[in-house]
Amino acid sequence: MKSAITQIERRFDLSSSLIGLVDGSFEMGNLLFLAVVSHFGAKLHRPRLIAVGCFLMAVGSFLTGLPHFFMGRYTFDTVIRGSMNDSVSITPCLDLLKQTDPEIQRETSSDINTDCVRDSSSHMWIYVFLGNALRGIGETPVTPLGISYIDDFAKAENSAFYIACLQTITLLGPMFGFLLGSLCASLYVDIGYVDLKTVTITPKDARWVGAWWLGFLVSSVIMLLSGIPFWFLPRSLPKQGEESKLPPSTSTQDGTENSDATSHQAMTLAEIAKGFIPSLKKLLSTPAYFLLLCGSLLKFNSFIGLLTFKAKYMEQQFGQSAARANFLIGVLNLPVVAVGIFLGGLLMKRYKLGVVSGAQLSFVTSFMAYLLLLLQFGTKCDNVQVAGLTVSYNGTPGVVYNGNLWSECNRDCSCLAGEWDPVCSDNGITYTSPCLAGCSSSTGYGKSTVFHNCSCVLSSSAPEGSMSVILGQCPRSRECSRSFTSYMAVSVLSSFINSLGTTPGYMVIIRCIKPELKSLALGIQTLVMRALGGIPAPVYFGALIDSTCLRWGIKKCGGRGACRMYDSDMYR
Repeated sequence: MKSAITQIERRFDLSSSLIGLVDGSFEMGNLLFLAVVSHFGAKLHRPRLIAVGCFLMAVGSFLTGLPHFFMGRYTFDTVIRGSMNDSVSITPCLDLLKQTDPEIQRETSSDINTDCVRDSSSHMWIYVFLGNALRGIGETPVTPLGISYIDDFAKAENSAFYIACLQTITLLGPMFGFLLGSLCASLYVDIGYVDLKTVTITPKDARWVGAWWLGFLVSSVIMLLSGIPFWFLPRSLPKQGEESKLPPSTSTQDGTENSDATSHQAMTLAEIAKGFIPSLKKLLSTPAYFLLLCGSLLKFNSFIGLLTFKAKYMEQQFGQSAARANFLIGVLNLPVVAVGIFLGGLLMKRYKLGVVSGAQLSFVTSFMAYLLLLLQFGTKCDNVQVAGLTVSYNGTPGVVYNGNLWSECNRDCSCLAGEWDPVCSDNGITYTSPCLAGCSSSTGYGKSTVFHNCSCVLSSSAPEGSMSVILGQCPRSRECSRSFTSYMAVSVLSSFINSLGTTPGYMVIIRCIKPELKSLALGIQTLVMRALGGIPAPVYFGALIDSTCLRWGIKKCGGRGACRMYDSDMYR
């Protein structure tokens, strides 16, 4: 899901705060059922509940990818029609009144209205939201019931090892997820339906949408398959090391146990409810627990905000393609975090760290990682020079919010101001469309189209200067790729140092409270982290990112679409 964020945002024309809400729906579904499942699940057939969870996750994933098949083809602003051949010259800048050739006539307002009626796909993102929430519901039984099942039937000394293995493998999931996301982002969204030669944009373009739906269909199939073996696991296993001591008849007593359990359950429900409030009071009045809860909540907020928009940041700040950004997160950041968590646990065990030294280790690692991250304020790329947005048409730099895209040189052109079809001139300035660059003819076709006689292109490079532009934004400078290398190095190192303190921090929470409150304490921690971290963080991070947008796309029916370009300095 995190690796498809930018693709979904562009495909459904959403703002970053709205895509943050869609992303948070997983946590919403999860929260609704977490307490119920953890409490009653232990009394029911645990492996079968996990199987049902896997099935729900498969359905949710399938539902998330489904809108792609009902939305029609992806269209983006461009002067070039895919069917055009070499001989037709495109004239972007033409006065509407003088136009007679129907081939070249620009879209008039009536065309836009018919598009608008057909565009029922604008609310399709709701299916992505629901599918993601369903995945959250399906995920609920897996961890709590799976871990308690292992803990109940494994030897005490093996149990910790099994659970550590589980948590390390759990980190491999996102790693493969980001790699799959990277592969999908490099394929065009309508792959298989569209001749790729007619696609005039590259994966680095702000309008590019990868095959975001493909990853969800793949994971749907995998989850369905992984649920099958759980269905056939027994309700209870003999405890490791005690297999031989059990009489052979235990398995047949399952039915009678069951009816006893239900009457027993009705009796204890009231008692459990009565004991809940005092236990909660006792827990929250433990100062160490309360402080750790607040600390880990803040940390979780920053972690979720960072993970959700990290790939987007790499795309916007350093001009990376979505595929490359996802690939690097999956190959560099996540494995390092897994190693860090494992090493943190090893340090605790090797040096037999107690509560205080565990807390100190957790604090020192967090603080060092924080100091390292301050270096990232200095690793930057300058804004791409876009005429009318970050530089004026005569080339003087300066960011212009709600920039005026009109100038003397394109005043006679009848351009649509909302268009985003960037072209690059020899002098390194990008223009938002061939029309606003004042171009009046073209040669070539498809990706290799070149526009000529562009009145806005400054002939500063040479006395007679080239007045032509090519498709796409101008590439970033050399320094930018050097900055990116140092950004990744700092990011990986800080992830590693930060994750060293994860296990010690977790153990401190467990050890600073009474043993009978342990499971309640971890449950409350999960609840608080998800309700106050997982759900709001992507939304307010997204809203902050939206506030740095320089140029919004415009939907077919008018109204704000996805952001096409951000102010690099503000965003950073």
